[in-house]
Amino acid sequence: MAQAFPQTLSAITARFGQLPNPRKIGVMVAIAAALALLIGLLLWSQKPGQKVLFANLSDKDSGAVIASLQQMNVPYTIDSGNVIKVPEDLVYDTRLKLATQGLPKSGPAGFELLDNQRLGVSQFAEQVSYQRAIEGELARSIESIDAVDTARVHLAFPKSTVFVREQQKPSASILLNLRGGRILDDAQIAGIMHLVASSVPDLPVQNVTIVDQKGNLLSADANSSGKNPGLDAKQLEYVHQVELSYTKRIEDILSAVWGKDNIKAQVTAQLDFAQTEQTSESFKPNPTPAEATVRSQQTVETLGDGASGPSGVPGALSNQPPGAATAPLVAQNPPGSTTPGTTAATNTNTRHRENTINYEVDKTVSHTLLPTGVVKRLSVAVVVNYKQKVANGKASFVPLSKEELGQAENLVREAMGFNNQRGDTLNLVNAQFADSQVQIPPSMVDKLTNVAATNWLDIVRYLVVGLLAIYLFFGVLRPIMRDLTGNGRRLEPQLASAGGPGMGASHDGHEANQGSTELTSHEELEKQKQEDDARLAVYTDNLAAVKALAKDDPRVVATIIREWMLKEETTQ
Repeated sequence: MAQAFPQTLSAITARFGQLPNPRKIGVMVAIAAALALLIGLLLWSQKPGQKVLFANLSDKDSGAVIASLQQMNVPYTIDSGNVIKVPEDLVYDTRLKLATQGLPKSGPAGFELLDNQRLGVSQFAEQVSYQRAIEGELARSIESIDAVDTARVHLAFPKSTVFVREQQKPSASILLNLRGGRILDDAQIAGIMHLVASSVPDLPVQNVTIVDQKGNLLSADANSSGKNPGLDAKQLEYVHQVELSYTKRIEDILSAVWGKDNIKAQVTAQLDFAQTEQTSESFKPNPTPAEATVRSQQTVETLGDGASGPSGVPGALSNQPPGAATAPLVAQNPPGSTTPGTTAATNTNTRHRENTINYEVDKTVSHTLLPTGVVKRLSVAVVVNYKQKVANGKASFVPLSKEELGQAENLVREAMGFNNQRGDTLNLVNAQFADSQVQIPPSMVDKLTNVAATNWLDIVRYLVVGLLAIYLFFGVLRPIMRDLTGNGRRLEPQLASAGGPGMGASHDGHEANQGSTELTSHEELEKQKQEDDARLAVYTDNLAAVKALAKDDPRVVATIIREWMLKEETTQ
């Protein structure tokens, strides 16, 4: 195995030396290109990748970051747009080191302004620092939105007063610098307005103003939609979307039968955008006491022995102690009679019972908020083209039958959700379109022509690539492989014997060309073919004899092969 490699290398070197000079140059160029490509790939694989450290920094921050990187001996590259890149394995470590130095310093300051407060600061300075901190925190929150590049927030706080009528609400103004090609929709603008209004006490949403970098007022539509919800332009867009939805349904279901270009539909929708709230209170008939639900029950029962109970007028006058007793000068009542207001005591018992039951009354209270954008009425118009009919090799347009029109009308009714109580209308017409033409099925030649006309650039590109590949294979790779493997040198001994030794050195270019012309003549080729056939026949006979010998007497063959191996070892 160790001796096979030098032999192979010497054989390749010998074959390379027998190649003509153009072939040698081509082989050397190919080997050099392969080595250069391999070395480039190795260098590229060993080079560490670059990753973005910071991007879109200001010039001042970029200079500070670069100076710090130079002090830390960190390799870096700068691309357009102030994009600073460092090796991929040093990105996070470098960011942490720069963060300890407070870099980059761009961006609004937040509540960190309140970290280092000095003694003796006035109340006005504290209020200004607090306001700056709120503005910075709001700007950072707004900049976290994908479409916003930078943001600035300005808050205006009115002076406090003890008079309620003179109190004013705070206001806010926001300047947004949007990214290239990005816009904010109404929902995002409303979200920013509510974010700021919710972060500042007593700040109404209407007092928030948003302007972009071009000076366009973005908060105008949001404020107008809040003030006049009935005049919102989105309602017209919603109506248009509803009409397109119904139109697409009708055209999709009919185009499956009569073709896409043979159907035209238009839908007019009337929607109700009124916001209605409905509250109703209903009472059911009173049920029987056995089925009714008892709400409350009260029972009062009094038992007595017949004595008169307390009487008189309640109050302070009746509770006074009696005065001094005096004897009347004239007796008003005869002896044996009773005084007024007294009754004779009886021994009969008295009993009094009161029972009060309150039943629940059936009552239903419902509060209903009716949805907006409800379809009140649909008006649909559909036109179906005549169908094409081929008879006796001629094509013509004929109207649809009554059954087909009925089927089309039923399909449209089901697709639109036809409601007679709602007042929907449908008008289906069968007519020939003005731009309709008889379509003849194209032949195979026409199809190929159309494909070639539409994709001629791709066809030319593929042809050029195919021809180039064929040329590289048969014109470059195959001759090189043939020369390296020795298949192209089978004719060299015959050519040398035909020309004689020293032919190339003793003749000039004209004689060499003449000799090569004679060798390549038809007769020489025929002669060479006959010699090759004879040599092949001899080789076939020898091979058959060897096979027969190996089959009949394998020991002789093994002995011969052993002698060859011993001879080869002695020669080496």
